[in-house]
Amino acid sequence: MAAEDRLRTYRGRRDFERTREPSGRAPQDAGDGPRFVVQIHDASRMHFDFRLQVDDVLKSWSIPKGPSTDPGDKRMAVPTEDHPLEYEDFEGVIPKGEYGGGTVIVWDNGTYEPLSHDRKGHPVDFAESLERGHATFRLHGSKLHGEYALTRFRGGEDEQEAWLLVRKGPARSDGHGTPDPRRARSVRTGRTLAQVAADGEE
Repeated sequence: MAAEDRLRTYRGRRDFERTREPSGRAPQDAGDGPRFVVQIHDASRMHFDFRLQVDDVLKSWSIPKGPSTDPGDKRMAVPTEDHPLEYEDFEGVIPKGEYGGGTVIVWDNGTYEPLSHDRKGHPVDFAESLERGHATFRLHGSKLHGEYALTRFRGGEDEQEAWLLVRKGPARSDGHGTPDPRRARSVRTGRTLAQVAADGEE
């Protein structure tokens, strides 16, 4: 499916005359590998948005408690609409009344390595592994490092789809864990949510 089709829901929910969010029409450089981003979003409910580049879009999940470096933590992850690749850099205020109105900062970003394999140990296409409901990957971010897994544990015609995001292996002694979102700082600009809200723009 082309990015134009994948982004139909994203674009249909937003008035780009009002919001500074990217429309997804700019070509993107492939760079050093697939990208990931974790944004903190102070909307009607505070949450973290976890996004992985899959082909030409960012597959996205809302994680209320944010990702954790502790393998004992199982974080609920609820899928949201695909976002354009440019959204990795979005930081600012979404106007009140717009979908997702509130303040956004980029808490972490970087690249990731797909690690999904079949039962015989052969690599599996990452998009296919997500379709099947289980994908493993290694994050190379400024704050998050190491192997993680996304596993779908609920989802069907009559119920909302839900996943778990879990850190695999031992916890890092130098890990950042999940921060207090109101004290956390942007990896891009060093600002807090309150500072971005006060500025009103990048």
